[in-house]
Amino acid sequence: MRGCGVNGPERFEAHDGDDGSDGADGENGREGEHGSEGKGNTRDEGGLRDGYGLQGEGDPRDEDGLRDEGGETGRCDTPAPGGPPRIPMPRASVEDSGLPLPAPADLGVRPPPPAPPVLEHPVLKALLGAWALAACSAEEATAVEEHLGDCGSCADEARRLREAVGLLQRPESLDLDPGLRTRVLDTCLERRPPRIPVPDWAAAYDAETARLDALLQDFGDAEWHAPVRLRWFRADAATSRRTTVAGVIAHLLSVDGLVAVALGLDDPLGDVPSRKPTPAARTEALWRASHFPPTRFVRAPWREQSHSLVRTVSFTGGGAGRMPVPYGDFELPLHDAMLDRAFECWVHAEDIAEAVDYPYDPPSPRHLHRMIDLAARMLPTALAHRRRAGLASPAHHRHLVAAGEPGRSLRLEIEGSGGGEWLIPLDSPAAKGSAEHEVAHVALDGVEFCRLAAGHVPPQEAAAGQVGDRDAIRDVLFAAASLSRM
Repeated sequence: MRGCGVNGPERFEAHDGDDGSDGADGENGREGEHGSEGKGNTRDEGGLRDGYGLQGEGDPRDEDGLRDEGGETGRCDTPAPGGPPRIPMPRASVEDSGLPLPAPADLGVRPPPPAPPVLEHPVLKALLGAWALAACSAEEATAVEEHLGDCGSCADEARRLREAVGLLQRPESLDLDPGLRTRVLDTCLERRPPRIPVPDWAAAYDAETARLDALLQDFGDAEWHAPVRLRWFRADAATSRRTTVAGVIAHLLSVDGLVAVALGLDDPLGDVPSRKPTPAARTEALWRASHFPPTRFVRAPWREQSHSLVRTVSFTGGGAGRMPVPYGDFELPLHDAMLDRAFECWVHAEDIAEAVDYPYDPPSPRHLHRMIDLAARMLPTALAHRRRAGLASPAHHRHLVAAGEPGRSLRLEIEGSGGGEWLIPLDSPAAKGSAEHEVAHVALDGVEFCRLAAGHVPPQEAAAGQVGDRDAIRDVLFAAASLSRM
């Protein structure tokens, strides 16, 4: 159509139904061009009205006073089929039209909140408990809060209720208290004592393996292959070994196997040969024997072995606690070996938790005290080994005494949960710690001391309060770090 500017094969041309003239001159041409009622048919071949469908003669402008692109007037309401869409004309602003503005609700504007309900004083006072618990509706809460600004007695009551709710809903970590398991077991055992109780010196190992197993139970493949760096001290130098979370569990499996072999249980290494019967050599042998890096499947044999150890030492009774457990270079009685395994389980559990960025709490105070006591009792022997290796203070500081006699001592004060005081003989493992011969005093936090004994804190950086003989203090701190191993 001309008025709509349609071009191409679908263009509709106006024509005269009588003689087919081109409508260039005269009345017929005018009528054919504008489609007015006069001579000729004003419909095209498709039965549509040409131009803009104007009827009659007169003013060539349409209702809006718009003129078509051919110089004539008209308005195209419907574009031709297959043609480009019509571009709308500019519109005037509603503010300039003089028409009333639309209501805010029509524009999507949220109406102002309704006024709070008017409630009587007894009703508002009865709502204070629900308000303190955040159990009121929005309207009731607004009414109560406006009332509290005018009523002093209700405001005091609301404050007391809010404080009580705060005590009931203390913000706590989602992780369980490490002492919860011990308290629950103690309560259960008080009501129904076991026929075969777990010895006190094996309870720490039982608790720490259970805590580590709870940490591992939701690990995916990414967590099992997360890198972990094992750290310890060797000859006053920090040493480390890179492995994975699964590699750490394999390490615990192999070293716990030393206790299993001493109790007559199966060795987790099986037929795998180990260069030496030491914890490090056994671990390296197990790692080398694996065709692939350890994966989540190492958890099941480790957990089964830990259950077997606890069950076996329980059946042996308290009298088997002094049975020796060889560690290759040294040996420990069974009750100390179980504490040693509990200590290492906790330390490596912290290594794993750090690798996966997860919080992990220290052991319960009762178990932590036993672990600190074991390290304190091993310090005199560690000092003697360092002295023979030439790593301790010069010989002129020593004061040799007979076995069992009091000698120079250092007071080791452990603060915090699981703490206490120990007198460490400095000159001989066979000497007796004595307060009368005290030459130095060291104070350390319990967890800090355990991390020092695990080789995770350098002796120079241990946050210790120190008074007295500096050489004796240095010897004890470095001896504590030398207790660490892979």
